Amino acid sequence: MPTRRTKRGSARTPLRVDADVLVCGSSFAGLAVARELTGSAARVLLIDRYEIGERQTSACAAPTEWLAAMGVEASIKQTFGDLVIHTPHLTTRMSLPWTFSTFDYAILCERLFERCDARFETATIKGPGDAGAVETDRGELRAPLIVDCLGWRRVLGQRGYQPPGAPLSRGLEVHPGGGSDDLEIWIDRGYVPAGYSWSFPAADEVRVGVGSFDPGFHVKDSTVRLARDLDRDAVRYQGNWIPHRLREATEGAVFFVGDSAGHCLPLTAEGIRTAFYFGIACGRELRRVVDGLATRDTALRRYGAFSARHRWHFDWLLRVQRLVPRVPPRLLAAALRGMSEEEFVRWSFVHYLRIAHPAYAHELAARPQPRRRALRLAA
Repeated sequence: MPTRRTKRGSARTPLRVDADVLVCGSSFAGLAVARELTGSAARVLLIDRYEIGERQTSACAAPTEWLAAMGVEASIKQTFGDLVIHTPHLTTRMSLPWTFSTFDYAILCERLFERCDARFETATIKGPGDAGAVETDRGELRAPLIVDCLGWRRVLGQRGYQPPGAPLSRGLEVHPGGGSDDLEIWIDRGYVPAGYSWSFPAADEVRVGVGSFDPGFHVKDSTVRLARDLDRDAVRYQGNWIPHRLREATEGAVFFVGDSAGHCLPLTAEGIRTAFYFGIACGRELRRVVDGLATRDTALRRYGAFSARHRWHFDWLLRVQRLVPRVPPRLLAAALRGMSEEEFVRWSFVHYLRIAHPAYAHELAARPQPRRRALRLAA
């Protein structure tokens, strides 16, 4: 697992940095926001409790097209054109219309940061301060534009989430060494009553885990049992809470991106490409402000509306998430057999990818650097 590299003790001196944009959180969402501001006149500060790429918190797999669109192909560890789904009564192999890849988290984050011209500092974000301020363990930071990419806790919001009573799923995986050629999913109540299990090979390791839609279900025993059933060692644990309900993407004067806005697709718990997608959208609105083309209030309205337009996708997937655990296993197997037909697989997966399509990332083009302007916060 990664070695802790963050500043400690005397190295954690007070931060006194002038910034136009303060991006809190330097994982998928935060780096996507910063990427969109590259080449602008904005002074962008990224802050995180950990160094960039230091702390992996997901199975780290995404549509290959998204990794290519973000320019991080160097992080890819293994690519799959098929998906194997197991139920107690049926195993089926689906040939996907697009490929899925596992990747190295540290390399991906480092490559994304190389494409940014933001400054980075380690600091633990404690919560919101006065208007335009963020409280950290290295002092108060201020900026006209503030983005929360800190995950499901929604640290800069007025009301955070507290499991297990929140709309969160929980996931846990182990990382044994070894390899496999198959990307596998289990829909098996023997492992988890409501949820699914997985085995995601990544060249020199296999990421084996269990995710529960019920936050009250403890997944450790199931994860260990699945690893044992696959003749894998239950080593190098990693887990996290996963939001499964869309939240407001703005609150007060703060922009929320990724898990802090619930930008994680229900049913599949896929949150990496949506973090990229909504991070790009947020970054483009911020860029309009720093380029003098819009006010902060306009950017808040536009970005909030952009996120809200996707609500029906999230609500529809959430309904399916709630339905699947209620379907009798034999009926589920019969339905899965029908859904494995090539025509249906292509139709469903093409539409699923359109929820946050990688073509959106390609719209970033070289822009001339504008002259420095004062940011307009309101109309």
